[in-house]
Amino acid sequence: MVLSTILIDNLKAHFKNVMIDYLTEPFAKPAVEHLPLVNKVLTMKRNEFPVKTALMIRKEKYDLLIDSWVNPRTALISFLSGVKYRVGFAYRGRQYAYNILATSSRGSDHHSAEHNLELLKPLGIPTVSKKIQFNIPDKEIKSADGFSNQFLPKDKVVIGILPAGSWPSKKFDKERWVDICRIIKNKYNVVFLLLWGPGDKGDAEFIQKYFPYDTVMIPDTDLILMAAFMKQCAIIIANDSGPMHIAAALGIPVLGIFGPTDPKGHGPYSPDSGYVLKEDLFCIICNKLECPYNHECMTELSDDKIIAEFEKIGSKILTRN
Repeated sequence: MVLSTILIDNLKAHFKNVMIDYLTEPFAKPAVEHLPLVNKVLTMKRNEFPVKTALMIRKEKYDLLIDSWVNPRTALISFLSGVKYRVGFAYRGRQYAYNILATSSRGSDHHSAEHNLELLKPLGIPTVSKKIQFNIPDKEIKSADGFSNQFLPKDKVVIGILPAGSWPSKKFDKERWVDICRIIKNKYNVVFLLLWGPGDKGDAEFIQKYFPYDTVMIPDTDLILMAAFMKQCAIIIANDSGPMHIAAALGIPVLGIFGPTDPKGHGPYSPDSGYVLKEDLFCIICNKLECPYNHECMTELSDDKIIAEFEKIGSKILTRN
């Protein structure tokens, strides 16, 4: 969802009076509903009948529909929507749904955010911005600031640890988090802010057990408040995840830890960020939700490689002990 926001500024620059609405699943609504140029966010449940969603779109009487997902379900919804101009990728089996077709390439040679810009080319819309966006309301910013003032030491660099991952295979093992945090703590004057969401609390608590005086665990949050806590960090180390992309959109330097997915297409999309990957592993970038082996892409990813990239990203931020 966050990567699709690369379209917004370009649409606004081309269509001066444009009104932009989003359609997404409910869990992703907060990612776009606070953006200044987004007028409204429609939602559909994952198992919702496509005709029902299409009828909801019909009622809005849109002039243009851009489908950045182009999966079988969104293609059918687009086709039934009644929108006069429908743009989508020319993927096999989906072309029927759109009357304005973008490339049939899956974009393996560039980042997924930039692949979304391919949808603008058949419309003759030039790329004037490659910015992805996320906006945090003042209420959440103030709440995170208050927490920070109370619990985070002022004389240490705040390093965010983000163990989220929608696939088990994407998640850096909790024991490895401990290894990396120990090396960083021993070299640099830091405190770790443990950023957790649904399903991640156990990993965060495991890390804190080993560093009770060098970690601060955020309270239970929603997506927007978690993003506000991210803003307290100088650097964030993260698995490939939605929150990782949010951190990049906020302009926070991010170190992405990758294994089953390709960081060239899905890495943190910002110039101050980077990633690590065990390129020489036979099964690397397998795109499997569960590892059929022993999670070697994470367990055998060397400490030296991770720390070297971390230090490269933080060269202007970190201070040694």
